[in-house]
Parts: sequence; structure tokens; C-alpha cells
Amino acid sequence: MKSFFVFGFALIVLGLNATGQVVKDNGRLRVEGVHLVNEKGVPITLRGMSFGWHNFWPRFYNAGAVKELHDDWNSTVVRAAMGVEPKNGYIEKPDWSKEKVRAVVDAAIKEGIYVIIDWHSHNIRLNEAKELFTEMAKAYGKYPNVIYEIFNEPDKETWDEVKNYSKEIIASIRAIDPDNVILVGSPHWDQDVHLAADEPIAGATNIMYTLHFYAATHKQELRDRADYALKKGLPIFISESAGMEASGDGPLNNDEWTKWINWAEERKISWITWSVSDKNETCSVLLPTANDNGNWSEKDLRESGKQTRAILRSFSKKKNK
Repeated sequence: MKSFFVFGFALIVLGLNATGQVVKDNGRLRVEGVHLVNEKGVPITLRGMSFGWHNFWPRFYNAGAVKELHDDWNSTVVRAAMGVEPKNGYIEKPDWSKEKVRAVVDAAIKEGIYVIIDWHSHNIRLNEAKELFTEMAKAYGKYPNVIYEIFNEPDKETWDEVKNYSKEIIASIRAIDPDNVILVGSPHWDQDVHLAADEPIAGATNIMYTLHFYAATHKQELRDRADYALKKGLPIFISESAGMEASGDGPLNNDEWTKWINWAEERKISWITWSVSDKNETCSVLLPTANDNGNWSEKDLRESGKQTRAILRSFSKKKNK
């Protein structure tokens, strides 16, 4: 077991690490037990970046930014966060919204990395979500690159409500795409994975449950809750995380962030950092000087961006096996 020390992080490298043409090397992913595995059945740990809400930071939703995250940051997965309700979101501008998300998905396919189509909402919008995922499954179901995240962060919904919603969206996707992985949210901003573990969705294949953490807010108690879910057989995917408070602002807590990354690596859990945006807050990895299309220099990165890039790059020398 080798440790990497980057910006104060001791990163324990376990599981399957991948750079280059990760999809070519690993193929269509599936879920076995609590693990995400490649086409040969070997556990794979995806690591990468989430774009910010497409309706707030559309300028980064392009092939150049995806290429930068792949080539320079060594992301093996990116997440296209389709904002639903806010101004210029999917409800208000569906065609434009799909255009922005598809730009990221198409670029990820070209780069040979995995990509998450994220329904970035805190509310149940069943009919609209069905429409979106039906269209996306028809367009991208044949590609092994694509992962569907059907409910970003339920907030006040009960697990029964989220579960019933998820069953319908899963059925809509599976009518078209029988294979690609689907990510299911849980109540309380993806904190209540223990509820999903007690009553998981029955009969669905290749689904995982999302856990979100912000290290300065969510600490050992949430890791213990996630371990409970894992012991009950619930597969977990960290589709959003970062080192500061849950507000997205405040100082980085590097000690807790380190614990989270090491915890995920030890359990072969994929993780994604929030976010590719240039808002004046800690969780935005870029400064306003950053070019729309990538080619970002060190001076274009906020501290969270510098550290996240270094963490991702620290895995690049480990080859799949």
C-alpha cells in the first residue's frame, strides 16, 4: 500500500485506477455486490469533477473544458449537472439545457471517459425527468460511457417518495437502455443512505446509491452511516463532494477531506468533486480568469481547484490491473 502526499493529503491508493482511454480499457460498467466493476468484473474506482449548474456556468460546458479535465486533471469521469428549476434551467429552457449537457456528454465520449447525466434538482419532477431520461437513453444508451443520476439531492422528500419516483425513472430508462449504471439519491441531500439500505429498490439491476459529503460539515458520523449501508449490501457512489462546509463556502478542512478520500479509496468507492465553476466561493475550483475552453494555468485555480487537481493527478501513475 503506497501513500501519496499532496497538499497535506495522505492518499491511500487501492482499487482500479485509470487514465488514458478509461472506457476502452474497462468497457461497460456494472454493479456487483457493493462494487462498481468493469466488463471483466474487476472493481473500478472512478475519480473526477462535476461541472457546476449548467444554467449558472454554461461557459464551461464544452469539449475544451472536458479535455482539460481529462488530459491535465486526469479525471476518469465528469458530471454534467443539469439545473432543473432555477432561471435558465431545464423547465424554462429545455432545448438549450439539453444542448449544454449533450456538449459535455459528447466530449466525454470522444475523450474516452465516463460521464454522468445529472438531474440536478432537489424536488420530484416525475414527468419532466421521465422525458429527459427517455431522450437521453435513446441518444446515449448504446455508449458504455454514460451513467444516469436521476435525482441529485432530495431534501425534504421521504425515502418512500424518492423510492417510488426512482422506480418510475428506472423503468423509463430500462425500457431503452437495459445496462448502463443508474445512480439513485436518498433523503436529506443524499445523507440518508441508511434508509435506502434498510429498504432498497428491489428487482433493479446496475443501480447504485449516491452519498454526498462536504468534509468540514460531514464527518465520522456520516462515514459510519455509509459503512452501515455497505454492510447491508448497498452499493455507494459519491457523485458530489468537497473539502469545505456544506454551504460550499468556508475554509477547507484538509484533515477531514483526507479521511474521506482515504475512506472511499479503501472501499473502492468512486468519488467526484464539486465544482467546475467560477463563483466567488470555496467550492468553485476556478477563478473568473479561467478560459471557457480549458488551458487553465495555476493562477486560474482557487485553492480547492489546486488541491483537487493534485489529488486526481496523484493517481495517474498507477496503472489498471
